[in-house]
This record gives sequence, structure tokens and C-alpha cells, in this order.
Amino acid sequence: MRFYTQQHQYYCGIDLHARKMYVCIFYNLGKIVLHKNIKTDPQIFFELMFPYLEGVVVGVECVFCWYQASLKLRPDRLAR
Repeated sequence: MRFYTQQHQYYCGIDLHARKMYVCIFYNLGKIVLHKNIKTDPQIFFELMFPYLEGVVVGVECVFCWYQASLKLRPDRLAR
């Protein structure tokens, strides 16, 4: 098994549900920069993430919905 060891400027954790998602973004030294419970909407999520896109890695906790989030954050889809 290969382990991912790259460091990032920001880390984002998402607790994803059908209607709501809890988003937490923190700086690599542990300082929380955003805690927000939002509607599960790709546009709202993108607006929250936009300032951090260059240096963020995202982890999603969900049984079934993580695939939708990964599709929305693909670099080739961000320009749409």
C-alpha cells in the first residue's frame, strides 16, 4: 500500500447528508478558518471552497454521497 504524504495549506472535512452538509476548513497548523452547516448544493459549496482551491485537500464522510462531491470538484469541471 502506498501512503499519501504530501502536505497542503488547507484541509477540508465534510459530513455529507442528503439535504445538509457540515463543512470545516482548517489551516495546516490546525487553526479553523471555516465551520459552516450548509444546504447540500454544489454552487454553495463551490463558493465556500473557491478561496482555498489552490491549496486544499478534501475528505468526505458519507456512505453514498461522496461520489457526487468528487464529481463536482474535478478540475476539468470547475470551469463550467
